[in-house]
Amino acid sequence: MNIKLKDKVEQTFLQQFGYDATHFVRAPGRVNLIGEHTDYNDGFVLPCAINFAALVAASPREDKLVRVIAVDYDNAADEFLIHSEISQSRQNWANYIRGVVKHLVLKGLVFNGADIVVSGDVPQGAGLSSSAALEVVIGQTFKVLYNLQLTQQEIALNGQQAENQFVGCNCGIMDQLISAQAQKDHALLIDCRSLATTPVAIPDNLRILIINSNKKRGLVDSEYNTRRKQCEQAAAVLGVKALRDVNLAMFNQRINELESITAKRARHIITENQRTLDAADALQRNDMMQLQRLMAESHASMRDDFEITVAEIDFLVDIIKAEIGVRGGVRMTGGGFGGCVVAVLPANLVEQVIIAVNEQYHQHTQLTASVFICNAEQGAQQFFS
Repeated sequence: MNIKLKDKVEQTFLQQFGYDATHFVRAPGRVNLIGEHTDYNDGFVLPCAINFAALVAASPREDKLVRVIAVDYDNAADEFLIHSEISQSRQNWANYIRGVVKHLVLKGLVFNGADIVVSGDVPQGAGLSSSAALEVVIGQTFKVLYNLQLTQQEIALNGQQAENQFVGCNCGIMDQLISAQAQKDHALLIDCRSLATTPVAIPDNLRILIINSNKKRGLVDSEYNTRRKQCEQAAAVLGVKALRDVNLAMFNQRINELESITAKRARHIITENQRTLDAADALQRNDMMQLQRLMAESHASMRDDFEITVAEIDFLVDIIKAEIGVRGGVRMTGGGFGGCVVAVLPANLVEQVIIAVNEQYHQHTQLTASVFICNAEQGAQQFFS
């Protein structure tokens, strides 16, 4: 846990509200090791929580007022009353919090207000789920403050509902679920249809490296919606609820029924689902050669069939692949059109990969990559100083 971040929310709480916070809660960001764009196709994903998180200092109130201070927005403030008619704020960050509280109320839960200070160190705009961490940490905070009878899965679903229906951003369930339910030193194989989760141990000798290309992510919302529609069209033509229900043999038999671009999109999802299941097995067995192959195939599929990578991302992947060979895997992670690359590799290769990225990436792209060495962390929880 980031001690400086904890000190920051604790001190800000005292300065802003004039008394000491009674509770501290954290919820992590995440990186998806494999399984891209499969979540909204009822498929499989393999994320892990990372050691970057949203942190809250909070205290319960005896009335229905919620007061929030956002440290990362120059101590911007928001206030609202808890009832079913909570309306939108002009401040975008505040809507994530209002949405979570509103959807808790709509579930019939009864609770009072709170004084809250929130901050975080999940890099924003990098595709590491800073928004999901915020939604989950707020849900977890009210659970802790008022002993609400909520499972971690329900906290995740509540966050997703807030983002979809209140904030107005269409997202799958993966980001919130891993933030709420992650296990330390494990990835989580998630079935996005049933929401069943299977912990997958990450071998001690491995590290997770996240490299932010710092390529500004253009088109991501419009292209995300386009890809989603193309997948839905393919499922409709193939007569299934979602592409999760199509295997490769069935797809190959009926590929001529699909427009060529729709077929490419569908092929990515169908093959990515199988790769994700195989990757969970490879990781469990510490079979790095198999994991390397699957992550390489995933990246190629995102590049050629789903067409969501950009030149800078492809170049980053090539730099890292040249350093780690078959000893680790690397691929783009996240929605695409910029963002991050994830590598799973032995600890003794981390330094040389970072050196190679620093030496080659800027020279080739005029951009400077940000590198994060990550551990797989525990999901949302109260913590004590």
